[in-house]
Amino acid sequence: MKSTVEQLSPTRVRINVEVPFTELEPDFDRAFKALAQQVRLPGFRPGKAPRKLLEARIGRGAVLEQVVNDALPARYSEAVTSTEVKPLGQPEIEVTKIEDDVELVFTAEVDIRPDISLPDLSTLTVTVDPVEVTDEDVDAELQNLRARFGTLTGVERPIVEGDFVSLDLSATVDGEEVPEAKTEGLSHEVGSGQLIEGLDEQLVGMSAGETKEFTTALAAGAHAGKDAVVTVTVGSVKERELPEADDEFAQLASEFDTIEELKESLTDQVKRYKSIEQAEKIRDAALEMLLEQVEVPLPESIVQAQIDETVHNAIHGLDHDEAKFEAMLAEQGSSREEFDADTRSSAEKAVKTQLLMDAIADDLEIQPGQNDITERLMLMSRQYGMEPQQLIQALQQNNQLPVLFADVRRGLAVAAVVEAATVKDTEGAVVDTSEFFGRPTEAEELIEAAAADAEAAGAEDEAGEADEDEDDTK
Repeated sequence: MKSTVEQLSPTRVRINVEVPFTELEPDFDRAFKALAQQVRLPGFRPGKAPRKLLEARIGRGAVLEQVVNDALPARYSEAVTSTEVKPLGQPEIEVTKIEDDVELVFTAEVDIRPDISLPDLSTLTVTVDPVEVTDEDVDAELQNLRARFGTLTGVERPIVEGDFVSLDLSATVDGEEVPEAKTEGLSHEVGSGQLIEGLDEQLVGMSAGETKEFTTALAAGAHAGKDAVVTVTVGSVKERELPEADDEFAQLASEFDTIEELKESLTDQVKRYKSIEQAEKIRDAALEMLLEQVEVPLPESIVQAQIDETVHNAIHGLDHDEAKFEAMLAEQGSSREEFDADTRSSAEKAVKTQLLMDAIADDLEIQPGQNDITERLMLMSRQYGMEPQQLIQALQQNNQLPVLFADVRRGLAVAAVVEAATVKDTEGAVVDTSEFFGRPTEAEELIEAAAADAEAAGAEDEAGEADEDEDDTK
């Protein structure tokens, strides 16, 4: 088999493949064996009919068509491997020549991962705010803990923000009742904003047994974006009483004996939360800086696939009704044009990030280890409320394991970017990123091995640069 590659654009190629018929003989054998099981010829048991008789009965053209259709996927894969093309998505295959007993010729156009010129990651400098824990932060955390142990007590007064109420709700649109908006005895914290828009403002000042009507736009369901007349009746009003923040509460709510020990623990907890937030900001800043510096040609079909998926998910809950979707966007102060522009921008950024992380992972020869995959599977199993083995089976059935592997690999590439960069806070102190972005052991070993090989080969300058890069990233 002979294959050549034409570069159509930085992100698309045409692979030209020529297959001699002698190489298709195994494919013909398989085709005739399958046909022998399907076609009954007088005097022959199933599967025993001679090849020539089968061909005479069915016709050479039909046999040839089946052989070609069956052979194309494997020959395409072989051509991709031999030409070292890195395809993205499915190819567009066209058979350009079938000369019986001579050759099969076809072309395959496919998007590919573009060549990307990567910068020296050690030149990246990221600045973030320092981690600071204030008394207000600790007090807020203590307040949340007290709220968990609070008790609800009925009150006979108008509703104020923070009260817990029991509600009966109903709604009509153009005089017709909205079934999904009708509920009775619903518990709600006033001010939480978790129900219908404008409800909390209407509830403040109402009392138990009182009914009120108001108009608001529905955000979801069959009437999304339309104005509805909402009727709300207050059943009961309760306020939350919080326990005193003393040693007795510390013993009730934690393993500590004193309130001071509890506050120290909450201080560490808040610091941990803020360290995680800082790590997320470091990651985002490093990626943004890298995306600004590196030019990444984008394969349009891959970008469009992302756009199509986003649009499908956005209007799926509206029965793919474009008018309802546009009405909902208008209610949110947006438009279809703005939505489409934002969707394209987000898709282009997502594809660019994926391609860039893949290029970095290739450059650093990063490969996820078993622990990396297991850690991601455990996290996903908790998110989806599934046993790890059930999750693995689901991923296998939907052919999503390669996607999981690629996602984990990109995450390791992001960690390598951050570790290589210089990270400081706004006060000039160097931020230790090793806890959240430690370089994968396998990649580190490969880098060290590459530096050692360069030194052994007498490339002193290159070896020195590798050592400096390694020092910067640790």
